Amino acid sequence: MTKPLILVTSDVKPVDGYNWHAAPSTYLKAVISGADALPVILPSFGADIDLDAVLDRVDGVLATGSRSNVNPELYGGEATEANGPYDPERDATSLPLLRRAIERGIPVFAICRGMQELNVAMGGTLLSEIQEIEGRDDHRAPVTEEQDERFKISHPVTVKPGSQLEAVINQPEFKVNSLHRQALGELGDGVEVDASAEDGTIEAVSVKGACGYVLATQWHPEYWVGSDTPSAKLFKAFGDAARAYRAAQK
Repeated sequence: MTKPLILVTSDVKPVDGYNWHAAPSTYLKAVISGADALPVILPSFGADIDLDAVLDRVDGVLATGSRSNVNPELYGGEATEANGPYDPERDATSLPLLRRAIERGIPVFAICRGMQELNVAMGGTLLSEIQEIEGRDDHRAPVTEEQDERFKISHPVTVKPGSQLEAVINQPEFKVNSLHRQALGELGDGVEVDASAEDGTIEAVSVKGACGYVLATQWHPEYWVGSDTPSAKLFKAFGDAARAYRAAQK
């Protein structure tokens, strides 16, 4: 059986006078090893891309994390230097991509920035610098050059009974890593909480009534997909959803 094709969002980064459209290797490798699928990177050219023409050819969409933030002006906020950096080309591509994939029932897995994009795409808002909000923990990554330390599994999340996440993980609580300073605020249309941290920060969501598989996490399962059971389950479930979607199109 031909492996499913997974469309992966890209960041736009200036390098040596060029704009590079790229995705971190950890996500691409997780698609290959964890979802048993083939990744293909979508360049962030916004309205210049015919999204339906692209989505006709793929079996799933993976929205990756990034150092950049969704521009607050897209959800009624104000863009500031402190809240940046921003990636307007990615915003112009990923938000409509996620909306259209969900409308078409194409499986979606969104991670970190990707989860925030999904919420904004559905009409929701984000909270900035949550470590400064009273009662919230500091969810930022440890300050270190060691990637294993930055991505270490550090705090528990509680899974909502009957949620999409519970169907995948099949346990009420487990530990995740934490590398973010933003979080979901008001939920978008149909977006519902699948898991939360002890301080109330939303850690996973799905989309109620979606005609296809949709799951998003604030943490980074791609980093530990080869050694952490919940991370492996998340990518396997996404790959299985993509295979089921591909089979249904024949």
